[in-house]
Order: sequence, then C-alpha cells, then structure tokens
Amino acid sequence: MSNIDQVFEQIKVAGKDLVDKVGELIHEGNVRRLIIKDEHGHTLVEVPVTVATIGVIIAPILAVAGALAAAVKVCTIEVERDSPPADSTKKE
Repeated sequence: MSNIDQVFEQIKVAGKDLVDKVGELIHEGNVRRLIIKDEHGHTLVEVPVTVATIGVIIAPILAVAGALAAAVKVCTIEVERDSPPADSTKKE
C-alpha cells in the first residue's frame, strides 16, 4: 500500500489562459495527470504529466494546449496530484 494518495481538483480557465496554466501546473512537480475538457465536458486531451517532466516532452504538450486554446472559449483542467503522507506535513 502506498503512502501517497491522489488528490483531484478542477480548474476552469479561459481558452486564452490555457497554455500558461498548463505550463504552471507541469512545473509544480506534484501533478500526475492533466485532463483538458471543453465547456461541454468532453475530454480533449489527457496527459500523464510524469512523462512530461522530461523537458523535450513539455513543448509538444504546450503546443497542443495552444491549439486547443484557439478552438475553445472556456476549458476545465482536471488535475490529479500526489498528496504527501499526512505524517510528513506535521510539525513537531
């Protein structure tokens, strides 16, 4: 059994802000997966960000986000994050 749990969140962004937000999320380091959906809830792209930590792969992901941003007005980004174990967040 793993000590790390997953935390899920949804972020709504305007299409014009999608590339910046995706780049920001990728650089946070604790994001496992990003799912970008259109305003109707249809999945446009799903990216395992653990793969994207290799610098060469980040650029194509941002290019896809840029193309999607031009096509949609509002997106929802579903973010799957690693949550640190409860014991590691306690201060003594």
